[in-house]
Amino acid sequence: MSLAGGVRLAGGVRLGHGVVLARGIGGRADLPLPGELVLQAGGFVVLASFLAVGLAWRQPRFHTAVDGRPLPAAVQRLADSDRARLAAQAVVLALLAYLLVLAFAGAPDPDHNPVPRALYVLLWVGLVPASLACGPVWRVVNPLRALHRGLVTALGLPPEGYRELPKGVGYWPAALGLAAFVWLELVPDARAEPAVVGGFIAGYTALITAAALRYGPSWFERSDPFEAYSSLVAALSPVGRRRGGGPVELRNPFRGLNEVTPAPGLAAVLAVWWGSTVFDGVSGTPWWATTSQLAAARSGVPAELIATAVLAALIGLVAGSYRLATGALAGRLVSTLIPIAVGYTIAHYASLLLTEGPRVLVQLVDPAAPTPTGAPPPLLVAGIQVVAILVGHVVGVIAAHDRSAALLPEHRRLADQIPLVLLMIVYTMIGLYLLVIA
Repeated sequence: MSLAGGVRLAGGVRLGHGVVLARGIGGRADLPLPGELVLQAGGFVVLASFLAVGLAWRQPRFHTAVDGRPLPAAVQRLADSDRARLAAQAVVLALLAYLLVLAFAGAPDPDHNPVPRALYVLLWVGLVPASLACGPVWRVVNPLRALHRGLVTALGLPPEGYRELPKGVGYWPAALGLAAFVWLELVPDARAEPAVVGGFIAGYTALITAAALRYGPSWFERSDPFEAYSSLVAALSPVGRRRGGGPVELRNPFRGLNEVTPAPGLAAVLAVWWGSTVFDGVSGTPWWATTSQLAAARSGVPAELIATAVLAALIGLVAGSYRLATGALAGRLVSTLIPIAVGYTIAHYASLLLTEGPRVLVQLVDPAAPTPTGAPPPLLVAGIQVVAILVGHVVGVIAAHDRSAALLPEHRRLADQIPLVLLMIVYTMIGLYLLVIA
């Protein structure tokens, strides 16, 4: 992810203070892990995990509901408290209003204005570890839910909206909203301008709230881009509610992943998520910097339009390759891509979160305060990146095999999984390669 004026924010990033963060994997002389070894090990681990579960895992283990361990009573009361939830949403709504003020009335320099980093770092990147650790946190603190409730009460509007949300809508609004967000994050030259980011936040607030007033609060669950994003990540959390709105419990993350209900647009959300992260990796390479500018100069096509086309092509490639690899089972297996997307997101943005996270927290309190500088140890970054990608893909392989065991006759299970496993190996190699070269 890049900010204005050549300030680059990503796994190997240049910050406004001139600090360069190494991604931690070979491709630079001072990085601690050899890239070729990492690539070979990555492909081997995914293939070996498939063979291991394919030979030893004959029956599905996660397709039936099994109760987990309920959390302590005090935690349950807090999780079930409408007052606590509304208070959390009100606090985040106040923060949203504060960010809008800073976006339009604060410093125009993104190095001295926390708004771009609040959106791109705290929300987009920070939601992943937060949702992994605590469950669907954005559903709990979503400020637009509080805004919707306040408008319904103040204006005397029907709480459930004016019409039912059509069943075929599914995740499609979330997919389109995420596509708009990642385009803003990755393509326009002005993407880090506080006023531009503020305009996006204002437009997002207005559109999502208006839709909720029309369709009721059910709109948020699958149609709010960031709530859908957080909830999909939370499927892998060891903390979640029991089916049917039961108590919050500690559970097997594979069972949480298995509870993701297939719906229209879900594959599109994952394609946007994974494809945009791949584009962020590609666009951070020296090859892209040279090639995109040369193509723009020779063709007369603006560089932003070329980047938009490549971003769309990568999203389409992810969606199309998944469809080809899974065929008729595409809808039933789509949630097994969630661990891959989560793993690569953590790997790609680990150094960004570790470095820019503390900085934006300081700026939120006092935009003029001196901000922390420095880079995390390259070996730490390397370990997080490699482990995140490999664990994500191995979890995806196991989840896909378990799901296939529940859907396919035994004599077809391994053969029908081979295209998807090969695709996962390709995804693994691409993810690791982008970390190596960028």
